[in-house]
Amino acid sequence: MFSFRSPDLARRLLETIRARSTRPVRLMEFCGGHTHAILRYGIPALLPPTVELRSGPGCPVCVTSAEDLGQAVALALLPDIILTTFGDMVRVPGSRGTGPASLAEAKAAGADVRVVYSPLDALHIARQNPSRKVIFLGVGFETTAPMVASAVLVAEAEGLENFYVYSTHKLTPPATRAILEAGEVALDGIIGPGHVTTVIGANAWRFLPEKYGIPCAVAGFEPLDVLQAILALVEMAEERRPAVVNAYRRSVTEEGNRPAQEAMARVFRVVEASWRGFGPIPESGLDLRPEYARFDARRTFPVEMPPAREPPGCRCGEVLRGVLFPDECPLFGRACTPLNPVGPCMVSAEGACAAYYRFGGRERWKK
Repeated sequence: MFSFRSPDLARRLLETIRARSTRPVRLMEFCGGHTHAILRYGIPALLPPTVELRSGPGCPVCVTSAEDLGQAVALALLPDIILTTFGDMVRVPGSRGTGPASLAEAKAAGADVRVVYSPLDALHIARQNPSRKVIFLGVGFETTAPMVASAVLVAEAEGLENFYVYSTHKLTPPATRAILEAGEVALDGIIGPGHVTTVIGANAWRFLPEKYGIPCAVAGFEPLDVLQAILALVEMAEERRPAVVNAYRRSVTEEGNRPAQEAMARVFRVVEASWRGFGPIPESGLDLRPEYARFDARRTFPVEMPPAREPPGCRCGEVLRGVLFPDECPLFGRACTPLNPVGPCMVSAEGACAAYYRFGGRERWKK
C-alpha cells in the first residue's frame, strides 16, 4: 500500500527540491490545515534556504470579522434564542465593549450557546425545540457552505419555521487576489487549499497564472502531498512558466464537486464580506438569497452594534495577510497562549499562531 508518509519518497522529493531550487522563492499556503501539517512534520527545517513558506488567511474562524462575532453574541443574548455553531467559534474574541466579548462569555452570562458538529445537528435541535428560535452561525469557506445550503433546503422541505442561519461564509479566491493586489508581501507561488479545491475545482485557480503570473499547486495534507506541491512550485518558478498543478488528484478534479456547487448557488448569493485583517473584500462572501430570506438571521433579528475594536496589541491581521510570522507578534507565547488567547489565530485549531505555538516556530527551522 502506497504511504503518503514514506521516508524514502520524502527524501527523494527533498533532494529534487534542493537540486532544482537555485534562487529564493516565497510560497504561501492558503489553508490553515496546510500550516499545521507543514509545522507538524517539520517541513520548513527540511527545505533549502532558498524556499520560504508563509501562512495565509486559511482559517475561516480567524478571518471572521469582529463585527460578525459581535452580532453573533448579540443574537445569542436575545430571548428564546438557541445559538449553535462549531466549537472553535465559542472562544474567539469579538469586539469588547460593556457586554460579553465572545460566545463563551455570552454562555456564561446565561445565553443558550451550543456546539454542534454539523448544521444538521442544528436542524435536529430546532425540531426538538419548536417553541424556540434556533440560529446556526455558519462559518467556513467553500468546504462547509454546501452543508449549510443543504440544511436550509431540508428546513424548507420540512416547513421548519424556527431554524435560521447567520452566514459568515467566505470565498477563498477573492482573498488571494486581495493579498496579491495589496503588494504587502511578494509571493512566487501559492499552495492551493485541498479541501476547498475539492469543491470549487482546480480550474478556479487559473486566474493566478493567467492574471498575476503566479503558479499554484493544489495539495493534500500528508507530508508527500505538501512536498510534491512545493516541488511543482519551485520548478515553475525556476522555469518561469506559471500554471496550475493538481498535486491532489485522488480528491480534486478540474471542475470540482458540481452538486456541492449547485447547492451553494441555489441557496446563496455572492456579496461583499468583511474579513478580519483585510476589511471588506468585494464578492468574497455568501449571503442567503432573497427567496430564502425567512431563514436569514440577519434579516429576521436585526441588532445594532457599536463599531468593532480589535484586541489591543493583537497582530492577527498581519499574520493572516502573510506580512508577519506569528512569533513576530509581541504578544505571541507571552500574553497570548492557547489557554489565554488574545486573538483568533491562537484560538482556532487551524490558526497559524496556534500551529506555531504547538509545533515550534522559526527557531526549529534554522538550517
